[in-house]
Amino acid sequence: MKPNQWLHGIVRTTIFVLALVVSLAGLVGLYFSPPTHCVRGLVYGQRHGQPLTLDVAVPQAPNGRGVLVLMSGSWKSRPGSFQPWVVAPLLRRGYTVFAVYHVPQPQATVMEIVEDVCRAAWFVRQRASEYGVDGRRLGVVGGSSGGHLALMLATGACPEGAAFSGGSAPSDGLVAAVAVFFPVTDLLNLGASTENAGDGGPPRNFVRAFGPGATNLAEWRVIGRAVSPIYHLHPQVAPILILHGDADTLVPLEQSLRFQAEARRHGGHVEVVVKRGKKHGWWTLPWDVRRFADWFDRHLEPSGLRHSWRPGVGRGRSNRVRLQ
Repeated sequence: MKPNQWLHGIVRTTIFVLALVVSLAGLVGLYFSPPTHCVRGLVYGQRHGQPLTLDVAVPQAPNGRGVLVLMSGSWKSRPGSFQPWVVAPLLRRGYTVFAVYHVPQPQATVMEIVEDVCRAAWFVRQRASEYGVDGRRLGVVGGSSGGHLALMLATGACPEGAAFSGGSAPSDGLVAAVAVFFPVTDLLNLGASTENAGDGGPPRNFVRAFGPGATNLAEWRVIGRAVSPIYHLHPQVAPILILHGDADTLVPLEQSLRFQAEARRHGGHVEVVVKRGKKHGWWTLPWDVRRFADWFDRHLEPSGLRHSWRPGVGRGRSNRVRLQ
């Protein structure tokens, strides 16, 4: 082959590869930018004089079902931080998304945050029809502390002080299906977590998050049990999907596996997908939200509601562990 021919071949190949990369990047960008209408800053209550808010993302073709996304990390939350692209797989399947914020710890205790998340779920259930959603067909998503809060909702562990207009929490539960990333499930048994101080107390960097009583071990046992999903499992718990990395040192995989085993003892359905070599989060995590969409497709029955919404209208079960 002559030098000029060789050079031209390299140039053509390079141009082709670059064009392919640009095209793929464009397709990925298009996938993660579904047509969505967002309503920001709906107030569902208040805590310590601060408004409690949520955002609503309505897809172009709603399917009549909704998903609460708990915007929480380290039990901290920043109103307005929700980005629809993160849950693009849900929006593309037609799920209306309700992004829930809370007052961050230590301004609010974890116990108060649980109460407020329960209040948000009840608020959404009551107002869901305004957004073309059946309030009985709600899923919930969260990661880390958001996963913990989602499991508190799933197990019906809402505190007695939670505000439910018209009475107590519904007998059929606030949510019908759950999908979470690396949740803490048992605060009394932190195991190999880097947050385990070895004294039987709360997570070492989150003592203030549980209020002044958490420094007293006797009181902590009561507090820790009350806010640990594993102690609230029951046979009617909503089906739960957990994705957890086996290299997670902050919230070790054992937290999810023990939760699954306890759910099995109660007759519940919890599926754990183990992400090999992954720590507390991974860069392809948004792509794994597709699994959540699959889960909700399976466990949230199609709604009988007419799926219409206009801007301005309203603000023995199996248990499996899978490796991948």
